[in-house]
Amino acid sequence: MSGDSPVDTQLHGQARVSRWLMLVSLCLSYMVYAVLLNSVGTVILQSILSFGISKESGSILEACKDFSIAGVSFAVASYLPRLGYRRAMMLGHTLVAAACVLMALHPRFGTAEVLFATIGVTFALIKVSVYSSIGLLTADAKRHASLMNVLEGLFMVGVLGGYWLFGAFIDSRAPANLVWVHVYWLLAGASLTVVVLLALARLDESAARSVSTGSGGAFGDMLRLLARPMVYVFIISIFLYVLIEQGLGTWLPTFNSQVLRLPAAMSVQMASIYAGSLALGRLLAGYVLRRVSWYALLSSCLIGMILLVILVLPLAAHVHLRPDVNWLDAPFVAYVFPLIGLLMAPIYPAVNSVMLSALPKDRHAAMTGLIVVFSALGGTSGSFIVAFLFTHFGGSHAFYITLIPMAGILVALFFFRRETTAAEWALQHGHATAE
Repeated sequence: MSGDSPVDTQLHGQARVSRWLMLVSLCLSYMVYAVLLNSVGTVILQSILSFGISKESGSILEACKDFSIAGVSFAVASYLPRLGYRRAMMLGHTLVAAACVLMALHPRFGTAEVLFATIGVTFALIKVSVYSSIGLLTADAKRHASLMNVLEGLFMVGVLGGYWLFGAFIDSRAPANLVWVHVYWLLAGASLTVVVLLALARLDESAARSVSTGSGGAFGDMLRLLARPMVYVFIISIFLYVLIEQGLGTWLPTFNSQVLRLPAAMSVQMASIYAGSLALGRLLAGYVLRRVSWYALLSSCLIGMILLVILVLPLAAHVHLRPDVNWLDAPFVAYVFPLIGLLMAPIYPAVNSVMLSALPKDRHAAMTGLIVVFSALGGTSGSFIVAFLFTHFGGSHAFYITLIPMAGILVALFFFRRETTAAEWALQHGHATAE
């Protein structure tokens, strides 16, 4: 029989409700940003059609998003604990809701630039806050890993659903029709729902504040890590990977529309195969990595990706315009090429996991900052490169450039395995240095 007083019982009940509200907030928050972040390819395509901009001009949206993420990430690690994770998430969602409303009311390409810059700035707040809150909401490593996997899984669900959400608002008969911007009313509403949930919740953040470092310490840690060969080989790997992933993901709707001659709405919706492949690939890799070494798996995946590009992409050159095309008779390449996501999926999370496991835990925050920064830079580079090739050489040839970073990752992983093996041995035997 419990000896808790009515007051204690009430406090415990309130704590459970607050924890539930926080968990729902984190899940919904990640799904909203999955839709917003990965809508850039769709918005580029619609901006080309609705606003008459060039492909290269459209790629600026990727830079607005990624440079904002990279720039804010340096400051976030130092100052966010002082602001508070819950308040930071409320601020982020309020700002992005305002930007969504602005896009719905004043649809211009300049407004889209403001929107994606806001998405980038606020995502830096959201990602660090979400990841840090997981540790405050879970009691042990198993629960931490479980919640992390749920959130990442929901992120991919958001990516997948985003293609269909935007596709539902596109007028296939008149693709330039601005009716597609009405989707932002729904996204603004979802963000404001998160703000309300967070306002009702409570989160004890005292543990996070007690261990936070000053701005100089966090920035200095990042610079010291960059001096290690293991880290710069790792950075090369993730930079090249994100260059491929974002380059393909951003321009796949345009590839479907202009090269495979699919209707605008269908072009966006078929790109969801790529997102679905990434989600399924990561779930399968979680099982496979228990039995196969990460290096063997990732090397096999990269070789498979190279073969897929070489064997499948040439089929796009033989597609002819068919006004009545539908899902049942879409070109074969439209279904097969996005399946490259199955092979790509394990690379980024596996390499990040290996990198963090090779470092002392007190260096993980600084390393995470570098991951966010160079991932953002890789995404922008990929979008610009593919945009340039799309414009000057045509869509059929644009994706062939991904063979170069694929080969680069294959080489980088060879050196990365050697460096991390030595670092893990030193860490286990107490010989790790504190640069």
